[in-house]
Amino acid sequence: MTLYFLVKFVHVLGAIVILGTGTGIAFFMLMAHRTQDPEFIARTASVVVIADAIFTLSAVILQPVSGGVLMLLSATSMTERWLLASLALYAIAGLFWVPVVFMQIEMRDLARKAAAQRSALPQRYFALFRRWFAFGFPGFGATVLILWLMIAKPF
Repeated sequence: MTLYFLVKFVHVLGAIVILGTGTGIAFFMLMAHRTQDPEFIARTASVVVIADAIFTLSAVILQPVSGGVLMLLSATSMTERWLLASLALYAIAGLFWVPVVFMQIEMRDLARKAAAQRSALPQRYFALFRRWFAFGFPGFGATVLILWLMIAKPF
């Protein structure tokens, strides 16, 4: 196995982790939210925050590093339009993902507090959840488009 294919494997694996973790987190947060049970939401959001920190953050850091190495190994120019579009989409995804992490932390904390007080979730939780849900579409959509650009290199 060549260095190029090893780095390419790591790069593709990073993309899978980002998309897979994002999908899983969205599913579990949505299912927990639907219960309206503060204790269940708090436990789920706690795991989600940990998963984002371990898996998503690692892959998000690894992607530009492995992508840069792939560019060097393949003599890919920084001026290729598919690559520039991918980098712009990566920045867009990050602009939506970073606030989502903080929203998840705050939703977790609000659910923990409601559970401890045996009270209903506050309105702030629901406002955050709606924003978190809305931010997921452009953030996740950008990562799907990046994957397509990496594979198709259409321009």
